[in-house]
Formats: sequence, structure tokens, C-alpha cells
Amino acid sequence: MASLSRSILSLQICGLHRKSANCSITAIQYAHSLVSQEDKIHCKYDAVVVGGGHNGLIAAAYLAKKGLSVAVFEKRHVVGGAAVTEELIPGYKFSRGSYVLSLLRPQIIQDLKLKSYGLDLLIRETSSFTPMLEDGVSGKPPRSLLLANDPSTTYKEISKFSKKDAKAYQHYENFIETLANSVEFLLDTRITLNNESSLEQIKSLCLLFKLAKNLGSNTVAFYELMTSPIIKVLNDWFESEPLKATLATDGVIGAMLSPLSSGSGYVLLHHMIGQTNGKKGVWAYVRGGMGSVSNAIAACCKDLKVDVFVSQEVDNIAVKNGKAEGVILKSQQFVQADYVFCNTTPHVTFNKLLQDKDVNDVEYIRKINRIDYSSPVTKINVAVDSLPDFLAVPNQKYGKCGEQHMGTIHLNCENTDILHSAFLDCAQGFPSNKPMIEMCIPSALDNTLAPDGHHVISIFTQYTPITLKNGREWTLEDKQKYAFNVFDSIEMYAPGFKNSIVGTDVLVPRDLETIFGLTGGNIFHGAMSLDQLLFTRPTSVRPSHITPIQGLFLCGSGTHPGGGVMGSSGRLAALQVLNKGL
Repeated sequence: MASLSRSILSLQICGLHRKSANCSITAIQYAHSLVSQEDKIHCKYDAVVVGGGHNGLIAAAYLAKKGLSVAVFEKRHVVGGAAVTEELIPGYKFSRGSYVLSLLRPQIIQDLKLKSYGLDLLIRETSSFTPMLEDGVSGKPPRSLLLANDPSTTYKEISKFSKKDAKAYQHYENFIETLANSVEFLLDTRITLNNESSLEQIKSLCLLFKLAKNLGSNTVAFYELMTSPIIKVLNDWFESEPLKATLATDGVIGAMLSPLSSGSGYVLLHHMIGQTNGKKGVWAYVRGGMGSVSNAIAACCKDLKVDVFVSQEVDNIAVKNGKAEGVILKSQQFVQADYVFCNTTPHVTFNKLLQDKDVNDVEYIRKINRIDYSSPVTKINVAVDSLPDFLAVPNQKYGKCGEQHMGTIHLNCENTDILHSAFLDCAQGFPSNKPMIEMCIPSALDNTLAPDGHHVISIFTQYTPITLKNGREWTLEDKQKYAFNVFDSIEMYAPGFKNSIVGTDVLVPRDLETIFGLTGGNIFHGAMSLDQLLFTRPTSVRPSHITPIQGLFLCGSGTHPGGGVMGSSGRLAALQVLNKGL
């Protein structure tokens, strides 16, 4: 226990009291080779991008492909936004923010030739593993639920809890996939129903008609999924609580929602639309961590002659007579541009980079300021010197990864009541007493992330408020107490886990806001609620990526089609200029 208390929340002193390997700087050197030197900042570009997250880089690449001169300015020392790999402890490389990939649009991967730039997706044949907290029977370990890409394995696993559910599960998967296929085209398409030209409104209405045609007889079921609490949908399909709770996590992940909240059905659908190497609904790790996604896009940008600058924060956007003229850096250097693209959240764009006097559209600003950024997420990155050994499925051989380590590990997910209680704690201003935990061990498939025999673990937890009761900010002690609570939960399922910890990185919502610029700590740049989707994202006043300021465009996840490492927001924003609208 002493090693844990010494390492938690203090990366400067962790990671060295156990076995460690020499820090490999190959990935760091590669990332640095993708950025331009400060002395190469030109005074004029066709377009500048504020923020070097994946959407900003994608927007830059599409603009440069058409011959525009482009510069990207990122305030952190590394590009990627929340899709980064950071070696916080020598030898341990963490996907510090986002940690799995599925939503990145295939067209973007193809258009930017990202696989030729090193994007290597490691398919997880095991989707999820949910161990139970219960006594074993007749000498057997506690039960667990493992969902795999192999239907026969999944059928056998679900049968441990319900034969009826095992038979229904494949039909449920087909149902969700059918709905996902029907709406997928919207992710790559601009859609608006506001006061644009009549022609543009007709185009958007045609898209809605196409959606209705795609859905066909599933239209009513789609409406129900969009508007229902996810628990209502799951109750119609299944009876076993471990299965329902495991599936329900996709309806609340990253969202300040309970499984009993209306709209959680859409959040689930959003997470099922993606694919990996053509396999629908399959999530993958990225070799080298999520920073490899951003590095691949940055490498493409470099070949397209985009200037990408890190440690260069934009202080404000220069506006004259209602038109964006460029940006002013923290150094007070003015960089002129015909177009400015903001990969920041709408809140940061309009409340920090712009001043109220720069925007004449009062209704637009009013709606921007009413966007819901609430978030329940605390991300904990952990380095360990041994694999977790779960009571439900003990390790067969020391150091050897099993199927239980390959996918997303769901803890405190025996039933949906646990998830709802965790939500209620947060709604009252307290971190969840029994938090929902999604744990991933990417080093189980990727041996480039940690020393031999050691591992890096991403722990995505809910629910934690951005401020505690009565508006009190988190203290270091609050973070420590919450992290210990999370580790205590894991210890119950996998005794010895706490003693294996080498070092930790705890990011409560305010940290996610401060480090990555995620307003409210919201990983989607704004809640993915029904009132903040499609033609109301970010507002219903103007087309999604267009602002009241001429030449200023939004390209972050706060625009249509929303959050996740998807890239569509960046691409669609670039096409606003390249195609003068879609």
C-alpha cells in the first residue's frame, strides 16, 4: 500500500520504485518531426486552424489537398487534442484521453491515406468482459460475461445467465446494426433546416426523406430508440441484469445520463455506427496509442505542406467589419488568413477567442451560451507491473494475457441499478460511491506501450461532477480519495491490483477542461442529447460549421455530427470552403 500512496497523483516520483525499462524516445522523436519550427511562421496563409486536435488536422489536410496554404496552431506541446500518446512515466506510453477507435470515418482514412502513414488498427476479438462480485459455487469461480466477435462464444457466455437472452442477442445485434446502417450517411453529410437558401433547405429535407426510406419499417423503432431511456429498450429485449448493464454503458458513456434517462438510446447508437477494417461495430486499439491516429494525420499534413506548430497558443481571433482576418498568437504575432477554422469548443471560440462586440447575431450567441457541457467523466491512467488477476477468470499463466484482458472490462456493472445509483450520487454533487468503471488494457495487444511484463491501463469512470457540492473545486485530497475508491473497486474483482500499481494520472472533469480544452470536461465538445444533434448542433440558427463572422468556421466535435474520434466535423468544415457548401 505504501507504493500506491507514494505514486498516486504524483507522476514526478512514480514509476521508478519497481522494475522499469529504458524510455524509448522513437515515438516522441517521430511526433516532433511532424511539427514546424516557430521561426517558420509566415505572416499570411490562406487558412489557419486553431487547435491541433484530430478534427483540426483533418480540416487542414483537406484544405491543403486543394492547394490552400494552411497553418495549424496547437497550444500544447503535442498535436492530437485528446487523441494523444504521452509517455508520462519512462517506458509507459498512455492514450491519455481517448483510448479506443471505431468511429474514424473510412472515407477519411482512404482520402488521407492514413494507413500508409502508420495507422495500424489492432482488432479486439473480445468486445467486453464483465466479472461478477459473488461467491463461487461448487468450487467454481464467480461468474462473468464475455462478449466476443465470435457469435458462438457470446451465445455460450450469455447462456450462463439466460438461455432466452442468448437466443435474442444476435437478433438485437442485427437490429442495432440495421439502424446504424440506416443513419450512417448522415455522419458524412451537411444537414440544416434553418434560414439558408430554399435550395439548401430542400437538399436537407431530401436527406431526411432518405433517412426515412433507409429506415423503412424500422422508422418507429428508430424513433423509440432515439427518445427512450436505454433501459426501456434493453428491457424489451433481455431479462438478465449483467447483460443489460453491460450494454447500457454504451448508452451513458461520456454523458451525464442514467440508463433511465431519455435519449440514452441514441448515445448507444452513436457508439455502434463505427467499424474497424470494414467490420461493423468493432472497436480497436491503435498501435502506439491514440497519438498514432493524430500523428498519421499530421504526417499527411506535412506531406501536403501544412505548417503545424505546437506550443503556440492563439490568444484571439482578429475580426474587422464582421470578417475574420486571422489570429493573434500569445506572443502577439499577427497571422493573417482568409479563413479561420476553430477546433475549439463553441464556448472557447465565442467566449475566449472572440469578444461579444465581434458578433452581431444576438440569437446565435444566446444559443451558443446555452449549450450543455455537463460531463461525468474522470479518466485514470495507470501503469502496472503485472496483469490484473480476476477472481472470475484467473490468469492461466503469470504474465500471459487472456481473453478477459483484451476488450473493455466492465466493473460495478452487475445490474443497471448500480449505474443509476452512481448517476444519482453525481447529480447531488458527489463522486459516485460505487462508480461505473470501463477498464482497458491496450498493452495486452500492443507490446510497444510498456516494458516487458508491464502494462498500461485506461480506466474510464463515471460519475464525477466538475465541481463538488456547493460549487467546491476538487482538491488533491478529493482526487486521491476518489482514485482510491476506484482502485478499491477493482481490487474486489482482481485482488493484488493495488499492489501492482507503478504510477497514476488522474484527470477529473476540470483537468480534462484545463489540459485538453474540453469545456466542462465534456469529451464530445457538448452533450450528445437530442436537442444538440443534427441541425441543432451547435445551434439551430445557422448551418453547423458556419458562424455569424464571415470567414470563421467551426471544425470541432461541437458541430455536426458530434463527438468521438470521427473526423467528420473537420472534413465537413473544410468542404464548406472547398465546395461552398454541400
